[in-house]
Amino acid sequence: MDNNRNTLTLSKQDMFEYGSQILDAVIEHFLIQDKKPPVAMATRVDMDKMFLEEAPEHPANAKEVLDFVLKEVMTKSTIVSHPKAYSFVPGPSNFISAMADTLATGFNTFSGGWAGSPAAAELEILTINWLLKIFGLPTKSGGGIFTSGGSMANLTALVTARNIICGSDFSKAVIYLSDQTHSSNIKAIRVIGLKKEQIRIIPTNMEFEMAINKLKSAIAKDKLLGLKPFCVIGTAGTTNTGAIDPLDALAKICKEEKLWFHIDAAYGGAAILSKNGKKILKGISKADSITVDPHKWFFQPYEMGCLLVRNNKNLRGTFTEKPEYLRDVEGNKSEINFYDHGIQLTRRFRALKFYMSIKTFGLNAFREAIDYNLTLTEKTEAIIRKSPNWEVITSASLAVINFRYNPISQSLTEKQLDTVNQYISGEIMKNRQALLVTTVLHGQIVLRMCLINPRTTLDDIKETLNQCSDYGIEWLEKI
Repeated sequence: MDNNRNTLTLSKQDMFEYGSQILDAVIEHFLIQDKKPPVAMATRVDMDKMFLEEAPEHPANAKEVLDFVLKEVMTKSTIVSHPKAYSFVPGPSNFISAMADTLATGFNTFSGGWAGSPAAAELEILTINWLLKIFGLPTKSGGGIFTSGGSMANLTALVTARNIICGSDFSKAVIYLSDQTHSSNIKAIRVIGLKKEQIRIIPTNMEFEMAINKLKSAIAKDKLLGLKPFCVIGTAGTTNTGAIDPLDALAKICKEEKLWFHIDAAYGGAAILSKNGKKILKGISKADSITVDPHKWFFQPYEMGCLLVRNNKNLRGTFTEKPEYLRDVEGNKSEINFYDHGIQLTRRFRALKFYMSIKTFGLNAFREAIDYNLTLTEKTEAIIRKSPNWEVITSASLAVINFRYNPISQSLTEKQLDTVNQYISGEIMKNRQALLVTTVLHGQIVLRMCLINPRTTLDDIKETLNQCSDYGIEWLEKI
């Protein structure tokens, strides 16, 4: 297979062979990924030794390059769609969306404005409206935008909130969030120019939910000091525990105080499709803006975040610019240019994968998958509670459960418990048996599972728990 160095092209036959090899590799990965080790581990020295070289001036055989990548690159990444990828928030993905991304990339669709691709813009309008309806926001006045992920969605929301509530002077602005709020919000707050003294970290209760009384007191104090409270960030599904802030109560405070109410539902928002979702997410429809990450619990490949807003005019009013080189492609008001709704001008066609997967599988399939995840986590909790070796630290919440090795036959100190649980995580990761890391809750090192993969089985979890118990016993024998 030879490439044409002048036009950066391959022959038709070579393209078929090259593309077929890639497609075969992707299909095989989807079929056998559960048989592969879920964890990839390597040092920087290892990676430098394998890959470090100067940029080549002369061409190489395309097939040889592809073979090298399939053998040495694609095998050295943790498989976040693996059934035993329990840590962080896994990305289960699905084949239809992966192929949709291939289409969007292969056709190199520009999804910044209507003139670039009316169909791409229309599908983004359509799928955003699907999500607005799911979350109870008005489809007539509401809107939104697909982003690279929750970090960019949160940043877009906070830029909008600052602009709408504070205008150009935000020197006295104050924002409120809990000690469990995702770190991307802290980054976003820094990016929008707020100083440390303009941020209020509100403590959480024993269930890791924002303490309402503490929030009310903080707002009252800041107003007495002549400061300008402007935004509250609530969380629907904290990363640590799956906790949901009291959204209804937060919405009431924001309405009374005339504050922007942003909900970071990047992780837990998709649970609204479940049987009890609307109940446990009560109040989410009262937000001014909501972050949702389809590449989490809506089972999309990376990268795909989403920001939904109650009033779409707020996005346009914050981000619209009118450079002379775009004056011929502005169109009318109904022909939405998404570069006027967010930070990016050049944007990939993210809506396609969401559209094609929902059309192909149907929304009910996503609903059933989420219900399965919630039930699986509850069953996992039941298994842990019945075991003499394990202790539940936080109950199953939005498919997250925290627990630790604490055998009733032993009298271990808190320091020893921290050490043994860190050891268990380290060993199971080192041996590439599961992606299972620790977090810290109430000062304790604990193991955490986030079970949002619809292909994870109870047998997968039982096997992992048994392996963890073996490592616990191994540690005990050393002391």
